[in-house]
Amino acid sequence: MTTEMILSLGILILMIVLIMTDKLPFGAPPLLACLLLVVCKVSTIQQAFAGFVNSTVIMLAGFMVVMAGLQKTRLISSIKTAMMVHLNRGGYKSYILLLMIVMLGASLAGTGATGYYVLILSLIASLPYSQKLPTSKLVMPLGFATNHPLIPINVALLFGVTVSVLQASGINQEISMMKFALVNLVMSAAYFAWSLIAYRFLPNHPIADAADESAAALEDEASTLPAWKEKCTVGAFFFSVIGMMLMSTLGDIAYIAPGLAGAFLLFIGVLDFKEVRDHMGAPVIIMTACVIGVADALAGTGVTAMIGNAVAGVLGTSVSPFIFILILALLTSTCATFTGSTIGSIFIFGPIGIAACTGLGLNPTAAAIAITISGWNGGYMPIDGMPAMIMGMGKYKMSEFWLFTIPMYLIRILALCAGAIFIFPV
Repeated sequence: MTTEMILSLGILILMIVLIMTDKLPFGAPPLLACLLLVVCKVSTIQQAFAGFVNSTVIMLAGFMVVMAGLQKTRLISSIKTAMMVHLNRGGYKSYILLLMIVMLGASLAGTGATGYYVLILSLIASLPYSQKLPTSKLVMPLGFATNHPLIPINVALLFGVTVSVLQASGINQEISMMKFALVNLVMSAAYFAWSLIAYRFLPNHPIADAADESAAALEDEASTLPAWKEKCTVGAFFFSVIGMMLMSTLGDIAYIAPGLAGAFLLFIGVLDFKEVRDHMGAPVIIMTACVIGVADALAGTGVTAMIGNAVAGVLGTSVSPFIFILILALLTSTCATFTGSTIGSIFIFGPIGIAACTGLGLNPTAAAIAITISGWNGGYMPIDGMPAMIMGMGKYKMSEFWLFTIPMYLIRILALCAGAIFIFPV
């Protein structure tokens, strides 16, 4: 290992320890990590703080502003009222119903849809505390549920990446999209099952200060936007969502669509500048931006590639296909979690798995599918967009976060690999 690799790993470990121990406010450890990367000359200032001009972060910051405006509309008030019915009714049945509704919504939004998980998390975080069904019992399961469609009909992104990984390895093999969707369904079913079990382990605490809840309640009761402003705000929201959905077609414009919508809401007076500034600079945005710099340092120093080569040497050819695919899926998802480079991790471990299967005379399709899907299913560390938002908005301690996410992670990956091998026999 080079000195730069050792330093980048050490800074990563320090950041994780600070997050775990809550020694610094939320969002501060990754910021300190970026500063240390520059001090240790692992990264330049431009590299360490590249996350602040990262297209996804800019899109997320703009969408946070749009969501702040949407919170003032009767549409959101109606949705909150409907959710409050279940909160006040409380109990396990209401929890299951809300979980199913979010997973059905994920069926249309697709895997990893930023707009969808921000919308769901923002809605839950704005609800007042209820002893019958605390919001702290909803943020984690519903937040991660946005990544698990109950009816996997929108799998084009994952399917396309899988085909690309196979083609990059010289494999031109037709894959049934319906069978591919079934693999996703197996993993979603495993997640749903874990969420049902985990309900009793989820913490019970408010996720907003009492003063904030009172202010929000008064705002909901006292302030309403004029009808024309409400229509403009809802239109700005849909403009943002459609723009993000057309990312592959619109290119860079899709990333700034939420920002343009937020500027429009500022212009018509739905939000004032302080509200815009506070939401664009929220701690979760700072954390998301800073972990990108840490992730880039890990990838740039060759840590991910080193792990990939080491695994290829250790596993050899004597291990069973299921164990082999499972280990590669665990490594892909772990590297994607710690480096933030999902596609990069997939294209490192994907060819390794495909080459090994081909050399053993096995069908590499199951390996390619499991490795690809696993890239989007780490999440056991709060150093990526959605896990960071979930931990921050839910005000979870690290121990509470891990109690849900580590079993969730292992159950999902096991189900994914088992489903891939069963549906696409090696």
